[in-house]
Amino acid sequence: MYGWIWRHLPGNAWVKALISLVLALAIVFLLFQYVFPWAEPLLPFNDVTVDQGMGAVR
Repeated sequence: MYGWIWRHLPGNAWVKALISLVLALAIVFLLFQYVFPWAEPLLPFNDVTVDQGMGAVR
């Protein structure tokens, strides 16, 4: 897959590397701005249960 993307990018190796870096940064930006906030309520990370065991301090 990466080889296919590399072959279809325009320019020489330096231009391709720069375009690849920009594309990767754009994907990370989109993930953090749109995908992760959308998926966060669906994930069980905030479902925390704390037992009050024998050593609980009141």
